[in-house]
Amino acid sequence: MAQIIGAIATSHTPTIGFAFDRDKQHDPVWAPIFEAFKPVQQWIKDRQPDVLFVIYNDHVTSFFFDHYSAFALGVGERYEVADEGGGARDLPPVGGHSALARHVGQSLVADEFDMSFFQDKPLDHGCFSPLSMLCPHEPAWPVQIVPLQVGVLQFPVPSARRCYKLGQALRRAIESYPEDLKVAVVATGGLSHQVHGERAGFNNPAWDQRFLDLIEQDPERLAGMTQAEFASLGGMEGAEVIMWLIMRGALSANVRKIHQSYYLPSMTGIATAIYENQASPGPVAGEVERHRAHMAKELAGAGGLSGTYPFDLARSVKAYRLNRFLHELIVPAHRQAFMADPEAAFEQAGLSDEERTLVRERHWRGLIHYGVIFFMLEKLGAVIGVSNLHIYAAMRGESLEEFQKTRNAPGALYSVAGQDSKTLSWNN
Repeated sequence: MAQIIGAIATSHTPTIGFAFDRDKQHDPVWAPIFEAFKPVQQWIKDRQPDVLFVIYNDHVTSFFFDHYSAFALGVGERYEVADEGGGARDLPPVGGHSALARHVGQSLVADEFDMSFFQDKPLDHGCFSPLSMLCPHEPAWPVQIVPLQVGVLQFPVPSARRCYKLGQALRRAIESYPEDLKVAVVATGGLSHQVHGERAGFNNPAWDQRFLDLIEQDPERLAGMTQAEFASLGGMEGAEVIMWLIMRGALSANVRKIHQSYYLPSMTGIATAIYENQASPGPVAGEVERHRAHMAKELAGAGGLSGTYPFDLARSVKAYRLNRFLHELIVPAHRQAFMADPEAAFEQAGLSDEERTLVRERHWRGLIHYGVIFFMLEKLGAVIGVSNLHIYAAMRGESLEEFQKTRNAPGALYSVAGQDSKTLSWNN
């Protein structure tokens, strides 16, 4: 089973990535940042985690306010470095441990956390600024990650208590994963800073030190604080330290602090810390079995329904590329290009031979079996002039006439086609 071997806490200010990229380790202004990360680098080298579960917030780079979630879990297999305005940093993409992420996602939803899930999004400095300091990454990173993006920029945001409870649920999720994995939980953000308004430049080193003591020894007190209290003591943007409570909740009640540092060079109090559990590792008695049963409760039996394929995270990840290709048919230029030259469209999208064949042959049942969700099929049908009823019949292995005999209104044919579809093939 997976095991949480400890936790790392670190600021994620772009200052860290800037210093790394420009080789500032011998500059006296920047050298303390590099010194602070050396014990963390050594700990990772010694403990050799397989996965870093990274808790961070995006800075309106890959996530925008057209859809802004409280908790967004990355379930993809690869994460690029985001371009935040001046070009992406020269770092290799990092692999995602999709299987663990999917398990964690199912577990957290079972524990009544309303998660959102993302793939194919680059990660900004909230993740890569500290990550570039944690371990060597040429030619590739030695670990995989699972990123958890917390929406702390647009209010209302999750409470400190909610974050702490999420951490406790995260521990149950990770420790119930069946594969033997060593997982380190990484919390990023803070410490005190404010970057907007007339209060820009606010810092409170005394509070930073108090916070570091409380997160180690008395996280319950932090979990009871309001966003306004965090902002008053640590700055409005410094209130993002509630993400540290997710990390702390994933650990045992009593922890052993291996390392701690603090440095305030400019706008943000930069801290690093390492914590290990004091309690003996591993679950007690039958708690893992009980939790796995709890996770499986909602879909128990659904897999046995003939001809039924729940669109779960595993199917979503497997067929992501093909679902995305079909989803983009809602874009006029994309569907026009597809209709004009489908083979060129397949090539541009990088579809596999199997995926191309499924679309080329309009293999509706095969597309479902592969992992395409039905609502992509009806988009394809709308573009090529095929009704939803034709698709339903094909999935059942019946002719349209046979399928219509099972309907109350046999002559009712429809699709989601809009004004671009002047002529529908079944009307000819």
